Amino acid sequence: MSPTPAGYTYDDSSPAASPVGAADPADLRASVLWSEADAAALRRASEIPVPQTDQILDVWYGFVGANPHLVASFAGADGQPDGAYLAAVRPRFGRWIADVCTREYDDAWLAYREEVALRHHTAGKNRTDGVESPAGHVPLRHLIALVVPITMTIRDFLASGGAPTEEVDAMYNAWFKAVTLSVALWARPYNPDLW
Repeated sequence: MSPTPAGYTYDDSSPAASPVGAADPADLRASVLWSEADAAALRRASEIPVPQTDQILDVWYGFVGANPHLVASFAGADGQPDGAYLAAVRPRFGRWIADVCTREYDDAWLAYREEVALRHHTAGKNRTDGVESPAGHVPLRHLIALVVPITMTIRDFLASGGAPTEEVDAMYNAWFKAVTLSVALWARPYNPDLW
């Protein structure tokens, strides 16, 4: 794995504890039909997409860059896409691929979900990379909608590992559930009273 990206704080003590109660993650896992088989499928999956992180990010960045309403979240002070900002986020986004597949869904995982949530919200957008962007947050509707391309585009990468179709299906379904869990937690700051 590459060196720790700037602003990636999962393994240090800086993320504050998540305000999400202990029962909430268990309820969310039940809502997405999470099982230990999903955790095992993701651990197997880590051997396939993690080595292909740059190629996966090329696909995802191509999608975001092709959609002005999405790339607007990465605008600089001049309103144009900020290449340095996009480049700074990329290694953390890549590390998230590995985290989805390999991390225990424990208190540290919850704390870092909250940290990432705040980085998308007005509470922390642009702060990590010191960007002066007019985009003060990532609109929640786009954050939720991105579950689809982030999920659908991973299947070909999973299939490239040569696993039988049933195993690819299990890894793909587990990925979908894990991405949905992350986004559900990232939505919390947008309306904490109703979350």
